[in-house]
Amino acid sequence: MTYKMNWDLDAVFAGGIHSTALNQRMADLAQQLTDFQKQLTAYDATQDAPSFPTFIQLTDTLQKIEAGLLQADVFVTGQGSDDITNVAVKPVAARVQQLEAQADTAENAYKQCLVTFTASQFKALLAQPALTDVAFNLTEFRHQGQALLPPEQESLITQLNIDGLKAWSSHYDSLVATIQVPIQVPFHDAAGDPVTLSAGQANNQLLGNPDPHYRAELLPKWEAAWAEKEDLFADTLNHLAGARLTDYKAHGTTDYLKRPLEMNRLKPETLRTIWQVVDAHKQPLLAYLQRKAELMGKDHAGWQDVEAPIHVGDVKPHTFTYDEAADFIVKQFGAFSPKMAQLAQYAFDHQWIEAEDRPTKQPGGYMESLPETGESRIFLTFTGSANDAATIAHELGHAFHSSVMTDLPFFRQDYAMNVAETASTFAEMIVADANVREAKTDAEKLTLLDAKMVNPLAMFLNIHARYLFETRFYDARQDHLLTAEELDNMMLQAQKDAFNNSLSSYSPHFWATKLHFYIDDVPFYNFPYVFGYLFSLGIYARAQQSDNFEDQYIALLRDTANMSTEDLAQKHLGVDLTQPDFWEQGVALIENDIDTFIQLSERLLN
Repeated sequence: MTYKMNWDLDAVFAGGIHSTALNQRMADLAQQLTDFQKQLTAYDATQDAPSFPTFIQLTDTLQKIEAGLLQADVFVTGQGSDDITNVAVKPVAARVQQLEAQADTAENAYKQCLVTFTASQFKALLAQPALTDVAFNLTEFRHQGQALLPPEQESLITQLNIDGLKAWSSHYDSLVATIQVPIQVPFHDAAGDPVTLSAGQANNQLLGNPDPHYRAELLPKWEAAWAEKEDLFADTLNHLAGARLTDYKAHGTTDYLKRPLEMNRLKPETLRTIWQVVDAHKQPLLAYLQRKAELMGKDHAGWQDVEAPIHVGDVKPHTFTYDEAADFIVKQFGAFSPKMAQLAQYAFDHQWIEAEDRPTKQPGGYMESLPETGESRIFLTFTGSANDAATIAHELGHAFHSSVMTDLPFFRQDYAMNVAETASTFAEMIVADANVREAKTDAEKLTLLDAKMVNPLAMFLNIHARYLFETRFYDARQDHLLTAEELDNMMLQAQKDAFNNSLSSYSPHFWATKLHFYIDDVPFYNFPYVFGYLFSLGIYARAQQSDNFEDQYIALLRDTANMSTEDLAQKHLGVDLTQPDFWEQGVALIENDIDTFIQLSERLLN
């Protein structure tokens, strides 16, 4: 192999979870936080006017502290993802969380300090050349500061969250580490020996194994494994949501979507328009899914078939070695952006990616930025499918987004999840389209189109089900704790509603199996994906018609933490996101792929 499938975490902090360098960095950060809080407590804006040198220095210090904490957090999270059985990770993660709680308290005090500025003082502050790049962020902070409780109350909430919101999220990871599939009747490998799958391995097989009989046998075992501990998962989800709702109420709102929308810098009108467009365009996707079922020899697709690869005649689903996937991604990125290709090549060469398939890894995949070193680390499990190659491209899209912002102040690098998913989905689309273009036969093209359709199926159907479930859950959770049975029924109904009752089987325990419902720092980890996907489709269409796409694209990415999402779209694309027109353009690309798939499949079926 040319490229190693394991990431290099020693380049971040040498020595693993007990790293001396990490311990020293955390000690330094603790001292910096103490010093910062003392300076902020003594701060007087009137004395600091008119050029505000002390506040400028405080702003710089806070950004450095938060960058350092993120660097440490990414490293410790990586250690835990790498080996979920490593019991030494949790105590170190707890130390990082404690420092993050102190930093949250410090940031809240900083925001409240901004509120004390008079209107004229704040205007003069924003006019300082040293703060020009973060003027939008400071305005945002001042607005957030106006909603904060007194400092001692905010500090108490932050401290309680360590053993509340964050603890329940961490508890979920502990529960997942105990899941083994199947529990009673293990599968057998090629040699006939019994095999027990971890949650991550079972999920990969459920979604990606090309054998429909294997998937059909696995689904009930998968459900049974989670059902065995469903009461524990129900407790976890109930208390995590309860802690969040209590926090919202303390800050003057019972609208559980207010904070997620603010975090994504998105108007409610835009979100409503997106879901209206999704609802209006489900039928072509359901027709595609029905044809996919027919190609599998089924009357209707089951839950386990939606993302699974199809097998047409003698053409098996396209597979890659890790080296082949890497080279293919770099080549295709280069056709759109030499800088994207350069970043991807560097990531493969310098072991930014953890891709090995082994049982002790956490399920799922992610990218995290390392702001102090200007790098990223990517976590996933590679099994050789076209979807796995697309996942690598997806995470490298995130990494490219971060890479074009490394020279900006840390506040300006804090882009929201919805625009983050734009860059990743755009990168994934490049690779998926290239796969289809390079198909040598109709049958191969059909299988690759099917792999490409995983994204729109997820966005319009699966993630819509997640959104429906989560809104209904939070509505009910404001009134009472929900039993596991209630959650099963709620999830089942959400899936049936999102898929228009078109599937032959569903996953009622999906609420327990999906990490996104349990992430403590990003509520409603669903609609930003749909936004990012459709937004990226619009950008992708324009990229194919532009001679200087790379420069335009990078300019948009660099502004993603510098304005509202609607302003970003207006400035760089000239569109109004609260209206359906822009979103409809992206849907047209999806429907073109569906038409091609249906036409090819008709020829092959006949």
